[in-house]
Amino acid sequence: MLQHKDHFHGSDLELIEKEYGIKKDEIISFSANVNPLGVSPLLKSELANHIDAITSYPDREYTDLRRSIADYCKCDMDHIIVGNGSTELISLFIDAIHPRKALILGPTYSEYERSISLIGGKTLYYPLQEENNFDLILSEFEPNLTEDIDMVLLCNPNNPTSTSIDRKKMRAILDICKEKNIYVITDETYVEFCDNVEEASSVSLTASYNNIIILRGTSKFFAAPGLRLGYAITGNMELYHEIMTRKNPWMINSLAEVAGKLCFKDQEYIEETRKLIQTERELYCRLYNESGKFKAYYPQANFMLLKILDETENSHSLFERAIKEKMMLRDCSTFPFLSDRYIRICFMNPEDNRRLFDCLTR
Repeated sequence: MLQHKDHFHGSDLELIEKEYGIKKDEIISFSANVNPLGVSPLLKSELANHIDAITSYPDREYTDLRRSIADYCKCDMDHIIVGNGSTELISLFIDAIHPRKALILGPTYSEYERSISLIGGKTLYYPLQEENNFDLILSEFEPNLTEDIDMVLLCNPNNPTSTSIDRKKMRAILDICKEKNIYVITDETYVEFCDNVEEASSVSLTASYNNIIILRGTSKFFAAPGLRLGYAITGNMELYHEIMTRKNPWMINSLAEVAGKLCFKDQEYIEETRKLIQTERELYCRLYNESGKFKAYYPQANFMLLKILDETENSHSLFERAIKEKMMLRDCSTFPFLSDRYIRICFMNPEDNRRLFDCLTR
């Protein structure tokens, strides 16, 4: 198992407050990758009206919630499992499939490797190459899909590179994996930020492939990490029923159930989010590249990986510079296959994006 150095996560504002003497409420986190618009206005205005939901147990089947998710994702509600955040669902599926050897695209989110190690599995990494701008080249990747691999884990769009695998390429991966009895878990936490969600998402493939599991949640796009509402989509009904027998009967609480149904139908908020992220993504990818101090890898999600070109700076010095101005970025030196030459920033509101840009290019 790769060893990861200590670092500040986007949720570690209490540690930052203690370490730097800055009140956490004053810190703008460009590290958490959360929607800068905050919680859905519909959710804000309506949730209190449903407080009585906590006086009874949720529906064990979460029928109405799964129907809302199915309408939102354009899939079969009978293929949906809800859970206490996508992190719990990662563990549930890995425990059920119990892979002896898993292949992970790196650099990426460390929870995949941790969950594999907890069930005694072995993890191999396939490193995305900087010379390919961290895009996956299928012809180079395919030889790594060997008969002894039981599972492939993909973050799509990938964190921290913000690169994505389109549906056509994903279909090719699934075909190869199908022949070799390899499951594919695809984490689509950030896919809703993409310009063309339907093209970037693999949800439609769950209707015709039984070796894919898609994970999503409300933490990032709906700015509700504390809600702990995640969901999985799979067309493998044998695996589906296996998970249903393993999971706790009430995976999420009554208010989270109500909140989810409200979030998924706030279309105005959804469109406003995509418009904001698209505008800021195009602008700051161009500006950072033009600055001469960074190479910006074109982002598909709501965050961007930057390579530091200025030899007098590194990820640690830029983190320090930004945090002293009450802005927190992600030092990427702790990700597998990256170094202190990389940082990751997410797109916030226009004023804050400009302030961080001025700070980092000063």
